[in-house]
Amino acid sequence: MKNILLTGATGMIGKIILDACLKSNDVHQVTSISRKPSGVEHPKLVEVLHTDFKNLTGLEKHFTNQDAAYYCIGVYTGQVPRDKFREITVDYTLAFADMLKANSPDVNLCFLSGQGADRSEKSRMMFAKDKGIAENYLISKAFKALHIFRPGYIYPVEPRKEPNLSYRIFRFLYPVLNKLAPKSAITSERLGIAMFHAGLFGTELETLENEDIKKVV
Repeated sequence: MKNILLTGATGMIGKIILDACLKSNDVHQVTSISRKPSGVEHPKLVEVLHTDFKNLTGLEKHFTNQDAAYYCIGVYTGQVPRDKFREITVDYTLAFADMLKANSPDVNLCFLSGQGADRSEKSRMMFAKDKGIAENYLISKAFKALHIFRPGYIYPVEPRKEPNLSYRIFRFLYPVLNKLAPKSAITSERLGIAMFHAGLFGTELETLENEDIKKVV
């Protein structure tokens, strides 16, 4: 039975991974590090509330002896100013990677990135450049196992308030988009379960594009 470390448990994908972990007979304990309570109570769940994800000092014991880790912290483009987007997308990831490598070097890490992430770090698109920087840093840490998930548009299975107009349009058009361009979209449930499965059992690929993710389970 495995020990799991999870960030972003209150987000769309993190919730799905958390639920799958708590229901799995292969999981001993889930440590969730989050800025706000998930509202979930379970004997397997240890919830750690923390506000400054650039500084994880004092949380070393929660990063120790972890078998799998899921990093699902993120923010939509346009939700926050440029500097804050870089902080959440890059700085938080780097701090997490450093702490995880120092305390659980043999962990299997699953990272939620996105389609179009640019590892050349030259893209003019904020999302692509910053996700590329984050991916490059994770690769440089040489974890025992690393799985980078690059989904396209993620269709929310559960109803929610969409963050902007473009997401409202994508949600409306998803049935057509999924038929005409299946490589560009995936449901939140399918992505979450694929990440859960990869964290516990691994995959052959380090970087999984949208079509690769659909084949995991």
